[in-house]
Amino acid sequence: MKTGKATTIIFILLLSHFAYSQNTLVWKFSTGSEVHSSAAISNDNLFFGSGDNNLYALDKRTGNLRWVYKTEGAIHSTPLVSDGRVYFNSKDGNIYSVQETTGQLLWKFQTHGEKQYDLWDYYLSSPVINDGILYIGSGDSCIYALDAQNGRCIWKYKTNGVIHATPLFAYNTVYIGSFDGNFYAIDAKTGHLKWKFKTIGDMYFPKGEIQRGAALYQNSILFGSRDYNIYALDAQTGTGIWNMKEIGSWIIATPLVIGNNIYFGTSDSHLFYCMDADGGTVKWKLPLNMRVYGTACQADENIAFGCFNGKLYFVNPENGKTISIYQTDESKLRYSTLYNQNYEFRSDFELYGKETKQSEKKILSLGSILSDPKVEGNIIYFGDANGNFCAIRIKE
Repeated sequence: MKTGKATTIIFILLLSHFAYSQNTLVWKFSTGSEVHSSAAISNDNLFFGSGDNNLYALDKRTGNLRWVYKTEGAIHSTPLVSDGRVYFNSKDGNIYSVQETTGQLLWKFQTHGEKQYDLWDYYLSSPVINDGILYIGSGDSCIYALDAQNGRCIWKYKTNGVIHATPLFAYNTVYIGSFDGNFYAIDAKTGHLKWKFKTIGDMYFPKGEIQRGAALYQNSILFGSRDYNIYALDAQTGTGIWNMKEIGSWIIATPLVIGNNIYFGTSDSHLFYCMDADGGTVKWKLPLNMRVYGTACQADENIAFGCFNGKLYFVNPENGKTISIYQTDESKLRYSTLYNQNYEFRSDFELYGKETKQSEKKILSLGSILSDPKVEGNIIYFGDANGNFCAIRIKE
């Protein structure tokens, strides 16, 4: 981590620091382990998974527990609710369908097993559904198409790497990236490959691993890679339209598309971008002091996104100005153990050194927000790495 950021960057961060009170906590629900899963909302219920192996159903208004379903592995998959059923993926290697109102098991499908690629592989693939078919990736390197009613496997397609990205369904095609560095377009009915695109790769990350899902903009497929690039491909042919290289930084987050703009955060360059989706031109970028892996969302007139520093940022979509920040309690409590008064890492803290695992653990203890925040009305929902799931009222 390089130190000595420009005075203008420090000034922006200082302005952000005083905006905590603009968003207020409605409720907080504590689980037994980290929450990387995002919320699925249906009627008055909210569903999410936790590293404590449980899928939770809460009353979205109060945060009171409705029911819990326990698996044998961490649930870092965002659940999907459809036709009275909740679908999700677990680190125990099973894909589940449970009843929405009671959590009763309807079926489970056993893959060939899950695996974690490395320390920064925080997510599992999340399900998508179309015309009664559930599509989902797995750590066994396969993308599966399952009958949503009974879990029967309709087809599977095997890649050469872990698949923890969430599929994108469009044009009767399943689009998904793999840790093998390829991005795949698969016929949704037959499971046959239409095309695949190999990422460029980088000296330090030659595979160009693809960790999270893609976004659709008109006829373009947009996704980031560990080779430091964000790509735009033609959805029909897989031909490259444009790419931008963020030197020295993975791009993990799935881009948010609003109009002809895309919004996403980066890993080690600690930036949040707004780009033109047509040509890849940078419109603005906001300096931060930690990574962004989660996908941003639209919150009223602003863009909201979580950061590994335990802060939820609300920014102006036109110019990137920070409007307000909500900081987790643990981040407030422990922030000074990692950061100095200039919001840079303290001189006695090394992010990527001999004790990388311990450093990562210390970062996560801030209540890192890896989940994608979800908005309904004037409430925004998100989970954090300390096992909390929160509902925040957005300042009106």
